Amino acid sequence: MAQTAAPAGSDQGGLPFAIAAYGIWGFVPLFFKLVDSVPPVEVLTQRIIWSLPLCFLIMLFRRQIGEYLAALRDWRTLRLLLASALLIAVNWLVYIYAIFTDHVLAASLGYYLNPLVNVMLGMLFLGERLSRMQLLAVVIAGVGVAILLAGALDTLWISLTLAFSFGVYGLLRKVVPVGSLPGLSVETTVLLLPSLALSAWYIGVGDGRGFASDTSISLLLMAGGVVTAVPLLLFATAARRMSYAALGFVQYLAPTIQFLLSLFVFGEPLKPVQLACFVLIWISIAVFSFDMWRKTRAERIVAV
Repeated sequence: MAQTAAPAGSDQGGLPFAIAAYGIWGFVPLFFKLVDSVPPVEVLTQRIIWSLPLCFLIMLFRRQIGEYLAALRDWRTLRLLLASALLIAVNWLVYIYAIFTDHVLAASLGYYLNPLVNVMLGMLFLGERLSRMQLLAVVIAGVGVAILLAGALDTLWISLTLAFSFGVYGLLRKVVPVGSLPGLSVETTVLLLPSLALSAWYIGVGDGRGFASDTSISLLLMAGGVVTAVPLLLFATAARRMSYAALGFVQYLAPTIQFLLSLFVFGEPLKPVQLACFVLIWISIAVFSFDMWRKTRAERIVAV
């Protein structure tokens, strides 16, 4: 959904919502660790199944059912949302797999890389031009990824899959004329039937690990719908109340929390090549963010 720039001085109104959204996304590995005995594919199917009813409730409250139905009737929109649904499913599955296999560090790197991937995709497919500082930021990030190629190839696929799947997902959603919540609802709708089929298969297998095998596990899997929908609603609220540039700064909260969790809660080892890559990514983010701040400041001065 296209976002209009918020008026100067309006960022504080959306900041609590942005912090809440990215805070939940940052701490979500703690939630998924509670169900790490369940196969990742089944966790994904339950997340899809139980997020849809909550999305409908929120759409009813926000009077967006009409937009949802209109998207389902428009074949061009539906076709693009089918592609975006497959991408977000891949993103969610790889993310869940990364948490279950103790690769939260690699997942964190993927979401650090995502904004820079967005910049590259915008240049390649939307005709957007990079400033010299943005180009420098992308080059620095590329050097960091190249270092990982030399010493941490076993987890690099996780980071790159998360960054590019979410980046291309965002690119598709940028050109689809539908809001974030109705769009997510359409995506979960097209994924619902295969999710129900897979869920039924897992229940039929009855290995004692998944949905319907234990009350606490079943309730936790159902809660995955809340974990999916609530931060999205908070994010959508924040996006309407604050500038895109300010929101860009806050988005690094989630991978930073994940990075800290991986080291101090899950005890993942930090390899020297990973540390070098993270340092370069942080430098790249600093360069990129400074360039955004400088441009936003210049635009506000001109507006005054």
